[in-house]
Amino acid sequence: MTKLIAPSILAADFANLQRDIEMVNQSEADWFHIDIMDGVFVPNISFGMPVLKAISKHAKKTIDVHLMIADPDRYIQTFADLGANVLTVHYEACTHLHRTLQTIKAAGMEAGVALNPHTNVSLLEDVIKDIDLVCIMSVNPGFGGQKFIQNTYDKVAKLKEIIVKHNATTKIEIDGGVNADNAEALVNAGADVLVAGSFVFGSADPLATIKDLKQKVN
Repeated sequence: MTKLIAPSILAADFANLQRDIEMVNQSEADWFHIDIMDGVFVPNISFGMPVLKAISKHAKKTIDVHLMIADPDRYIQTFADLGANVLTVHYEACTHLHRTLQTIKAAGMEAGVALNPHTNVSLLEDVIKDIDLVCIMSVNPGFGGQKFIQNTYDKVAKLKEIIVKHNATTKIEIDGGVNADNAEALVNAGADVLVAGSFVFGSADPLATIKDLKQKVN
């Protein structure tokens, strides 16, 4: 299966957001990764519904929305209406995860679950066949530009074992600190989707950076 690149819009230039959206459209990237933060579940506030609506208007690729918010169930239908194709909620924010996954799918989206660095992948074993995407946080959620956590490789390998054991089709996504130095090792461990923020938008030539990353993992 082709490995996917998902530039994180959190690292884009918000004063030139349409320009950066068009850059991703023209690039070899596969998805837009959109982080929604509420200042409660994580100690930061990113952007909300109006900005996502503006992004959806211009984005021509899959919109992968990562909710770093408390009580995400309140907003599932809202994000479906705003154009999200994949909606990821945090395991740590969901009291009734199975119900939440079913609600996301009923709203017409693929259902994702994100795990914080301290959360063990084995906790997903009972619902792995209901999950389309597991987002492994390779930094602590809330801020871009953090240092990659080395334990991520082991977590990815363990999660891949669970997916294979249950004959599930779940994709593994890595979010945080992804760059040219660790991309290949992450894919070798079992990753399918690489989220890259600062590495892409902070580079001198984002189009070339995305192209190089895509070639490196495929």
